[in-house]
Amino acid sequence: MSISIFKYFQTDVSSISLPERFTFPFYYDPHPLALVAAKELQDYLSVQTDFTHDFGIDGVGVGKMFGVLIVRNAENELGYIQAFSGMMSSQTVVNGFAPPVYDILDPESYFQKKTRVLALLTEAIQSLQIDPSRQSMKTQYELIESNYYQKFKEQKAKHKSDKRARKLIREEKQNNIPEEEYKFLLTRHKQESLNAQFLLQSYGEYIDQELALAKVKYLTSSIKLDALKQKRKSKSNALQQWLFDQYNFLNISGEKRNVIDIFRNRVVDVPPSGTGDCAAPKMLQYAFSNGLNPVAMAEFWWGKSPNSEVRKHGNFYSACRGKCEPVLGHMLQGIDVDPNPFLTNQALGKILETIYEDEYICVINKPTEFLSGPGKYVTDSVQERMKDKYPESTGPLIVHRLDMSTSGLLVIGKTKEIYTQLQLQFVKRTVKKRYIALLDGVVTNDEGYIDLPLQLDINNRPYQKVEYEFGKSARTRFEVIERKAGKTKIYFYPVTGRTHQLRVHAAHVDGLNAPIVGDDLYGVKGDRLHLHAESITFTHPVTGEEVTLSVEAEF
Repeated sequence: MSISIFKYFQTDVSSISLPERFTFPFYYDPHPLALVAAKELQDYLSVQTDFTHDFGIDGVGVGKMFGVLIVRNAENELGYIQAFSGMMSSQTVVNGFAPPVYDILDPESYFQKKTRVLALLTEAIQSLQIDPSRQSMKTQYELIESNYYQKFKEQKAKHKSDKRARKLIREEKQNNIPEEEYKFLLTRHKQESLNAQFLLQSYGEYIDQELALAKVKYLTSSIKLDALKQKRKSKSNALQQWLFDQYNFLNISGEKRNVIDIFRNRVVDVPPSGTGDCAAPKMLQYAFSNGLNPVAMAEFWWGKSPNSEVRKHGNFYSACRGKCEPVLGHMLQGIDVDPNPFLTNQALGKILETIYEDEYICVINKPTEFLSGPGKYVTDSVQERMKDKYPESTGPLIVHRLDMSTSGLLVIGKTKEIYTQLQLQFVKRTVKKRYIALLDGVVTNDEGYIDLPLQLDINNRPYQKVEYEFGKSARTRFEVIERKAGKTKIYFYPVTGRTHQLRVHAAHVDGLNAPIVGDDLYGVKGDRLHLHAESITFTHPVTGEEVTLSVEAEF
């Protein structure tokens, strides 16, 4: 076992108690031991000269996710191992960090040898694609095709014109010349018509032959190009399958499962690119391979945020779900892990306060950590409670939604008809909404607009990311209320209503660059998310009157 990978604490941690259970990796508060280990790693990253990597702190690079895994060795000594996600300094193996499950950059590996073969095929394909002679043959073929068919079209038009002219002559001469002379005219015209048809057919055959010769020359190179592309595709698919076979993950019992087997029978049964290269599986794989017993773990971001995601320097983050949830599900078998908080109904004991009600609609004040609609694991929600409250209604249906962590006003339609009319107002964006939020940071502009299109991060649900090409338009107007003690109280007026829109627009570096206080996804987890739907204005679907309602936030 390499001492450089198993790290002894440099800080005295003797007074810190061990956790009762291992960290639930997808939602956690870092254990004090993990905080100490992370601080020691961060101190090292701040001053190290062992490798060169631009984290974007003072440069143009981008940051990286790091992890620490608290472990006990065979002698029951406490320490930790550390890892990074993906590559660092264009390397997969860096001294002092847990190695990859499989090193794809080893120059002598089967993967790299086959990658070089693929590179040669790619070069051959690119060379053929830009080959001037191939381009010339293609141009010549297209020119012959265009010119010859145009000429054939002209000949065909002349043939029809001559035929019409002969017909006119016959009609004119039929009753004006002797019968014998007219019969001779018919015979001559018939022969002219046969000659014209023969010439047209011969010209068409000539064109087809010329085109065929040009096409053979062009298609010969195209067939060669297609064959090279198919060969590359076949070898690439085979190499990808082989690479999947190299990713075999252990658990504490020594049981090994292949990544393909782990993802089998899931909704997406093909492992996403990079599966197994994140910090968490690297650390656990090293621990299980070297007789180390996992105690706790944490992951943090170090450096500049990517353009699409929200990552804050030094903040802790949960493991990604798309790639890591299936893998860690296997790797953590046999370990006593903290319970999954998403299986717990956090709405127990919470009351839905009615702000406005008549026989058509109801407006309630939704508490924080309360689902608008039934979730995957918990069904208790505003929707279900309204069904219980109004069992005879054809609704009630929640007309719009608030994030589970967002508190505030929520409109309910008691019938399907009322629901449809109210929802149409949201679709047409005639409903006026105002949110109040407390941001962790100082927003310098007093007011303004944020325009950052959003898209679901399919590899890390429910996170949203900024995506300019494929994302949906997301716009927010903001107005600063006050700035105090490094925080900003602000009004948000959403123009659109995308999932997590206000949270991302607040936290993203191209937005306000100040996460909402207590945001456990895009900021730092706290006692609650400081975001509240404070005011709403809509037209009553029956009376036609404008209804404005508001309720103060608890923060």
